[in-house]
Amino acid sequence: MSHRISKAAAFGVAAGFLTAALGACAPSAPEAEPAPTTAAFAIDQDFPDPDVLEVDGEYIAFATNSPAVNVQMATSDDVEEWDVSTDDALPDLPAWASEGRTWAPEVSAITGGGYAMYFTAAHTESNKQCIGVAISEVAGGPYLPVEGDPFVCPLEEGGAIDASVFTEDDGTQYLLWKTDGNCCGMDTWIEVAPLTADGTALAGPPTQLFQQTELWEGNLVEAPVLIKHESKYYVFYSANDYGSWSYAIGVASAPSITGPYTKEPDPFLSSEMTEGRYIGPGGQDIVATPEGDVIVFHSWDELMIYRGMHELPLEWDGDVPSVQLP
Repeated sequence: MSHRISKAAAFGVAAGFLTAALGACAPSAPEAEPAPTTAAFAIDQDFPDPDVLEVDGEYIAFATNSPAVNVQMATSDDVEEWDVSTDDALPDLPAWASEGRTWAPEVSAITGGGYAMYFTAAHTESNKQCIGVAISEVAGGPYLPVEGDPFVCPLEEGGAIDASVFTEDDGTQYLLWKTDGNCCGMDTWIEVAPLTADGTALAGPPTQLFQQTELWEGNLVEAPVLIKHESKYYVFYSANDYGSWSYAIGVASAPSITGPYTKEPDPFLSSEMTEGRYIGPGGQDIVATPEGDVIVFHSWDELMIYRGMHELPLEWDGDVPSVQLP
């Protein structure tokens, strides 16, 4: 990746020439801090909110819409080198959804067979965001949306976004999501509910897990991903303004799926802790590989024009997760 000089660095260079011209009595310019250099992307193009599914040793990544497709898709044999497809994994939207705002896809094998894609789209009637579901017999799609009302759409809570699926040891599946209250001056909640075997309905009422409480979270929590490590449950989530350096990943843990959850007070991964190598990290997913768990996520390029995909090893010290930074 090319290196770019910041305005501050350019000013420092110009000031140095001016000092030499004026002589030793002139005050020296303060040394400018170098512009941060972002880490190399695994997918170096706009590929936000990545979700990765492993099928028979092949990994398929899905991501938020591009100008050309509703849901982007890429494939890999090793979760390192990726081939981005030109195919649209969700070529048609349901009747309730507007074009151009299809976010954060989540694809999972469903207990009853086949695969379900849970996606966020603009609810045309309310102009809020809601979660839809689409079905395919094969993991790579194309996925056919289930028509009718949106799958999860609590309009009185601001709508819902960022679905993800957790499969318990006994095969029971659960859907997590964020209530999108920050759209309308309300709180945001991470919620969970059991799924039916065919993945097209909730099998019970939702349970609220946690809301924004920490200073670093700003006015929202979102993008939940639930995993189980040994006997504890961990929700990795994103918080704060996605378009800024303040966006970061947090983690909360609990003795059961429905809680109570205890948050770590500081971010799990942030711009500051990586010294700007990962700008606004978030939209994460956890992927099991033969070499161990990997966290995939997006962050901004150094000019904050697009969000590419990264991946880092997820490590454990007992029941405390961490990332291995290169």
